Amino acid sequence: MTLGDQQDSLHQHPATNSAFHLCISDPRNELDSDVRHDEGLDQKAVVLDLFFASLIYPAVLAQVQDDKDTTRTADGSPQPSLAAQSATPQQPLHGKGGGRKKVDGAEQVDKALFFLRRYERLHPRPSRKQSGILGTVGKYALSLVPQISAQGPASEGSVEGHKELPGPVADAVRLLEEAAQVNNPDAIFLLAEMHFYSNFSVPADYPEAFKRYHQLASLNGNSSAQHMLGFMYSTGIGGAVERDQAKSLLYHTFAAQGGSVKSEMTLAFRYHTGVGVAQSCNTAVKHYKKVADKAIEWFRSGPPGGMAWVPDSYRLADEDGGVYGEGASYSSSGSNRNKAGVSSDANAALDDVLEYLDLMSRKGDFKATFSLGRIHYDGQKGLARNMKSAKWYFMKVAKLYWTRDGRIIESEKHGLEKIATKAAGYLGRMFLRGEGVEQSFEKAQIWFQRGIKSGDAGSQYGMGLMYLEGLGVPKNSVKAQEYLKTAADQDYSPAQVALGALFLDQGTTGDITVATKYFELAARYGQIESYYFLAELIEQGIGKERSCGLAAMYYKSVAEKAEPLLTSFAEANEAFENGNEELALIDYMFAAEQGYEIGQANVAYLLDQQKSSWSIPSWLSLNSVTRPALLQNGALALIYWTRSAKQSNIDSMVKMGDYYLEGIGTQVDFEKAASCYTAACEYHQSAQALYNLAWMHENGVGLTQDFHLAKRYYDLALETNEEAYLPVTLSLFKLRLRSAWNTLTQGSVNSIQDEPTAKKQWSLSEWITNFLRDDHMYYGDTDYDDNYLPDDSPMPGGDADGMYEDMGEDGLLESIAIILLAGALIGLIYYRQMRQQNHRQQEAGQNAALPPGQQQQGQGQDGELFPQPGDPAFNQWVAGGVGH
Repeated sequence: MTLGDQQDSLHQHPATNSAFHLCISDPRNELDSDVRHDEGLDQKAVVLDLFFASLIYPAVLAQVQDDKDTTRTADGSPQPSLAAQSATPQQPLHGKGGGRKKVDGAEQVDKALFFLRRYERLHPRPSRKQSGILGTVGKYALSLVPQISAQGPASEGSVEGHKELPGPVADAVRLLEEAAQVNNPDAIFLLAEMHFYSNFSVPADYPEAFKRYHQLASLNGNSSAQHMLGFMYSTGIGGAVERDQAKSLLYHTFAAQGGSVKSEMTLAFRYHTGVGVAQSCNTAVKHYKKVADKAIEWFRSGPPGGMAWVPDSYRLADEDGGVYGEGASYSSSGSNRNKAGVSSDANAALDDVLEYLDLMSRKGDFKATFSLGRIHYDGQKGLARNMKSAKWYFMKVAKLYWTRDGRIIESEKHGLEKIATKAAGYLGRMFLRGEGVEQSFEKAQIWFQRGIKSGDAGSQYGMGLMYLEGLGVPKNSVKAQEYLKTAADQDYSPAQVALGALFLDQGTTGDITVATKYFELAARYGQIESYYFLAELIEQGIGKERSCGLAAMYYKSVAEKAEPLLTSFAEANEAFENGNEELALIDYMFAAEQGYEIGQANVAYLLDQQKSSWSIPSWLSLNSVTRPALLQNGALALIYWTRSAKQSNIDSMVKMGDYYLEGIGTQVDFEKAASCYTAACEYHQSAQALYNLAWMHENGVGLTQDFHLAKRYYDLALETNEEAYLPVTLSLFKLRLRSAWNTLTQGSVNSIQDEPTAKKQWSLSEWITNFLRDDHMYYGDTDYDDNYLPDDSPMPGGDADGMYEDMGEDGLLESIAIILLAGALIGLIYYRQMRQQNHRQQEAGQNAALPPGQQQQGQGQDGELFPQPGDPAFNQWVAGGVGH
């Protein structure tokens, strides 16, 4: 087999795009086409259902606000407040009368809420979150010990077995059921939520929850109930109903029409990716735009500058170094191993970081003081925003540089001016927005002016915003633009958005181009408004050609940025930290259905039963804990691995290959496993995928058994991730033994071969080019200087004047000059030889033309000068004869 043949065989797998589409094309396992043929509805039936249902459902009588209007019980699950359960509980549910009367069952609902609130106060749920090194060590130590469980398996429809309810909760449930019998919407909604989320120690009962949601949706078209029905039909959670994507689409459609933003976002994602419906970019843009409009409206409803919040979306797998662990996962290996995300070790010991910074601050380190202020102001994972502490630290830094009346304090501390002006910018922002202090435009302007004197971008943006909106100063767009331009030139993203909006308002072609440039610059930092402006421009084809796909992605980014408005990530994280994985799964699943890739990855990770590389054999385990039934669903895990992979999660794509390879949640399909691994290792992104392909080639599983290709993939895995040295080395050792035995026994498998490298015949120009390049590399070799001389230090008595700085360039010129001179010399020699040859030829021609007598005469003439042989004087002229 030639080298070219081996390269062709290496690429026998489908192209990366084809491999990826083959990897995700199984209609049995992905929700993209999850509608069962025997019980799903075709697209025409869905359209007819939507039409007739729109006639059946009248205008919504009472709408429940979305989940943002709910509170949480002590165990972290949603508990709707009375105001959120029904918009108008006194509104008559029947008849045409417009008068207001008390709804039947309202008294029982009030009493039930009294019992539930009392129970909640008396039974707060303690947090089981572990922190610090001892907690971490204990966590991993306990994971290696076989655990004994006296708890029986959960029932089919519930997370926990039936148990007797506490007295107050039992009384509340009884009262709510009485009210539900007379169709009290608040009672129905409370019962549905309690059985779905297992609130107030009520065992989770998904069939009962489905029954109550369906009752409420049929009663008054409640959008929250419709949203929950769409969710349950989509996921089939708890076995309450069979998965039916057509019905899910139907209920989400009605919920969106009734004002459910979450259902609107779910519809957008479904049309965007083709989940249970024909893919339609324009329809996806329509839905995503509605969500993005509400997200921007919410963002701009905040204080000057917009809403501020701490993102709650992070991957659970990153806490353990990725899906495959530290170093083996794509997210924690290769070029990603030095990237410190919110869930990395750089933020794992936050208490230690704060303690260290506080210690340095007490010692007078103003940089540490400022860092503490910024950490408390911005907040981060595991640390909520604390405006009071932030202000204290910023003021502490400011007092080192300014007196109370604003005079500068002389100080020899290097860098204090820069840090103090940044602190002034934060203080001005806090007074401008009223964060932790009473809002005061006057004080904000004072601090901004102090920061501006030293060029602080945050202060310049703050003053520009005040002039732009007339906050404490007269509106002045010219001054606003000047301040914003100065801040934007320092790459301050909020200023770039505001300045881009100013240019966009001008409306000319040139201004739109400039505005787009600023929006794109701000988008690098994830500014939600920059995404929105870009989406609007692209969707309407202003400034550039319309692109539906790009507009959909920008609108999607806007919607996903507004986490506090649209997601349940905060509740899911809290439930996971408290050890309630079932509730965490449900809350992550809501985000996953809305299209959040992080939510999809978290759901799949919680459902994955192969997180650990270490597994205790069943015969060694006395009585290991049985995973809850809700967490035992390999098919659902594969669905969410697929959705996450389609949004460019490399580790999820590798996981898909594992599931197809081992038949988890689906039938064994080696071809799809190989396709998933091939797609994941594009551009050598995943060493794990390359290693798996090598193993498949080595053992002939799903691919042609080929030891040479196996070695190539093993080598690529090591090249991609150096941390794979040990497993790759051991695998290569075994592979070489198998290949040697195959060669000795003349087996049919292609053994490892060393292909000869053909020598390339260089032309004269290639030879000169390579000669110059090698010569230049020789002169550019500074290893000697780097090893033995300090940086930037001249040689003793020599090159202090920099005479060798241009050695590389001078050496190149010298080489060219030498080659030119050598060429000229060769040309001269060649010219001289040609002239001599021509001269000899002319002489030979002349001699040939003379008569023989003249030729002899000529010889005689020579003989007159030199004695001829036989002459007694000849011996004196021969070599060595002179002087003899």
